[in-house]
Amino acid sequence: MGQHFLPYLIWLLISSLYWVFCVADNRLHPDNRIFVNQTITSSGGIFALGFFSPGNSTENRYIGIWYNSIPEKTVVWVANREAPLVDASGVLTVMADGNIALIDGKGVLLWSSNLTGIPVNTSAVLLDSGNFVLRDSEENVLWESFNQPSDTYLPTMDLSLNINTGKRIDLTAWKDPQDPSPGNFSFGLDRKSLLQLVVKEGSKILWRSQPWRARQAFVVGNLNTSDTLILSFSFTEKVLSLSSLATGALVLSRYTLDTSGRLNFSFLNPRGNSWSLISSFPSNACDIYKPCGAFSFCKLEGSAHSCRCLEGFEPTNMKEWEVRNFSRGCLRKVPLRLNKKDEFLRYETMKLPDDFSIWWNRTAEQCMTGCLDDGQCTAYAIANFTGGDRIGSRCLVWSGELIDLVKAPNSGEDLYVRIASAQLDPNGKSTTLLKIVAPTVAVVATLLMGASFFLLFRKRKSRKGRRVKGGKGVLFDGSRSLATLGSEDDMSEPIKLEFSSIMSTTNNFSTKNQLGHGGFGSVYKGKLLSGREVAIKRLSKFSGQGLEEFKNEVKLIAKLQHTNLVRLLGWCDHDDEKLLVYEYMPNGSLDKLIFDERRSAELDWGKRLRIVEGIANGLLYLHQHSRLRVIHRDLKTSNVLLDAQMNPKISDFGLARIFDGTQTEANTGRVLGTYGYMSPEYAMDGVFSEKSDVFSFGVMVLEIVTGKRTTGFYPYKDSFSLVGYVWQMWKEGRSLELVDPAVDNVVLTFEVEKCIRVGLLCVQEDAADRPDMSSVVFMLRKESTALSSPKQPTFGMKKAAVLPSSTVISVMGQEHWNGRQPGDKVFEALGDDRY
Repeated sequence: MGQHFLPYLIWLLISSLYWVFCVADNRLHPDNRIFVNQTITSSGGIFALGFFSPGNSTENRYIGIWYNSIPEKTVVWVANREAPLVDASGVLTVMADGNIALIDGKGVLLWSSNLTGIPVNTSAVLLDSGNFVLRDSEENVLWESFNQPSDTYLPTMDLSLNINTGKRIDLTAWKDPQDPSPGNFSFGLDRKSLLQLVVKEGSKILWRSQPWRARQAFVVGNLNTSDTLILSFSFTEKVLSLSSLATGALVLSRYTLDTSGRLNFSFLNPRGNSWSLISSFPSNACDIYKPCGAFSFCKLEGSAHSCRCLEGFEPTNMKEWEVRNFSRGCLRKVPLRLNKKDEFLRYETMKLPDDFSIWWNRTAEQCMTGCLDDGQCTAYAIANFTGGDRIGSRCLVWSGELIDLVKAPNSGEDLYVRIASAQLDPNGKSTTLLKIVAPTVAVVATLLMGASFFLLFRKRKSRKGRRVKGGKGVLFDGSRSLATLGSEDDMSEPIKLEFSSIMSTTNNFSTKNQLGHGGFGSVYKGKLLSGREVAIKRLSKFSGQGLEEFKNEVKLIAKLQHTNLVRLLGWCDHDDEKLLVYEYMPNGSLDKLIFDERRSAELDWGKRLRIVEGIANGLLYLHQHSRLRVIHRDLKTSNVLLDAQMNPKISDFGLARIFDGTQTEANTGRVLGTYGYMSPEYAMDGVFSEKSDVFSFGVMVLEIVTGKRTTGFYPYKDSFSLVGYVWQMWKEGRSLELVDPAVDNVVLTFEVEKCIRVGLLCVQEDAADRPDMSSVVFMLRKESTALSSPKQPTFGMKKAAVLPSSTVISVMGQEHWNGRQPGDKVFEALGDDRY
């Protein structure tokens, strides 16, 4: 960088007397410059760019960008990291060749944007995002600081990796707090195992994220639900990128890779005008890369951690294991034959191992079969995409050792580990984990014989079990075989069932029988001896909420009987197993139809209208006409099931609450529900009532009419969610344009207008403005009802940036909650276990 620019230096000396007294705006032209004592600010005053000296240093000066409005200077980008200005006479300008350049007092070029073949009439501008961009006369971006980040990741910035060339955009930590030159720590996308993020020291991994599974994520501290940061992956054949979108208070948030290699996520707290830390990675001993050896997993136990071998494995060296030296991991007790006789054990809520390969768009069965057929595959994991424009799934497969496994109750996935069939116990199942295997003919015969003897024995007893004293639910002493569940007319109350009978009807919980999987467990299809089909919900053993939801659901549904509520036929409590047996709904959950382009056409306008009316009738029954006044608290399209005639049935009462006769609302400090369906008063203050269910119903109505998800992105004016988008279109008199394009039959305009208006009335901000369900049912039934005009909803009206069309919503949300402070409100996005 020893180039000299004497003509420029002469001009600089002549003009400096004028410019030293001037402060530039947010744009840098060839005819204006930034001197050591000057800054430019972004148009909104959020960021400033100028010269600074880090820490206590007074000798070295750097060009940097920092937050303009807070007392503590927080630098987010440095231009000349490796070439500090050592005198006070430097200048930043746009050169005659069109490049941004930093020149010292001797005319030596210290740093530049270093582009060739660009127009000469360029200018540089500092944006409110913190991005410093070089543009041509037509405002096309030629260069941007976001493509050369320092140690800070800001909302709307991209980290990327070119899979072919290896070129990457990463964060690099400062060498030390006094020296912004590149240190030895970096953060970015992992080239070896795509779809995950890593913090490295040189080439050594210190921490890695969960692999991406296309789930929407949001970060909430002690904030409103409109304050969100959404991270997302997008990819082409060559480039993989991590993008982000922020709204509300989290527009002023940042990830910073500090000089010790820790990745910190914080936001600018408006109350104190200072930074509040939300989370750090790594945050505990299990976060450190490979805390345990191969085929073992790390589990936190309070502030300490321990390593445990996977089922079917044992420590490589027991003496080392006993003194907590876990580095050599575990070995198989029985070697794999790597043939189709091998089985799989499912480990729930795991941080998946490192070093995986990716198979795109496989079903769960195809993923399992592909691994079984592969002579090297030792494990697999499957995840469906649940957001964005991309549809399908990703199947991850592992060959050889499984490393960096962690038990992650809040953010883990299911991992299916290959195991030799000889390792299964005589009863055909693992001692601690779910075995995924179809039963042999002998096992089936044994179970059927046992069921026959049991039925013969039961004939000598009363058909009805003795009720548990003091309990509010209909719980029974003694267990029954599933064979006792005959026709629907025989069932007046749910009964307790034998675990062995449930095992038989689900083929030992075979993956072939699995209908769905979600936050509280899995749902399996079963068939009784009578030929009747049932759905069996198996609660996750590792769910901290599972037992409470189980008890609540049995007690509640036993007392609720309505044509638009799913019917509970039986239940089972066996050791640590908790199971619920429901009537089977052949058309699955509503969301699987309306959000699937291939199936949404099955729901014409008439069926959609009947579904809306059916849900309304079921909800009215819960609120006013049942023996109990029930607030559901988790109404959403995935909790509405459809029978063979497309009649809707409200399901999943795990979060429901009973109100006394005079009670109108209640308050909770632990907000549980699903983002996008929660009412403002419930999400922000924990207050729930009938009107919070009404809000959720209104969101569902808008989803059913439009065929769009409430939490998608709607880059239309000020709309951030479906609610905001519908409001904008309705105000402009464009209601008919909102109808799902899959509806190709005749649609009556007044019915569309009625449904949309009812939906908007239900999602009004003030609970008092929302109608109750009796009014909703009345409005839906009457063709000539004159409806009042809704008030503007508040949720979803934040301005949002437009993400690329290839973006799929992702990945790290729950991990951010680890750093929450006592008293912070937590929004727990519950997984869907509908089918």
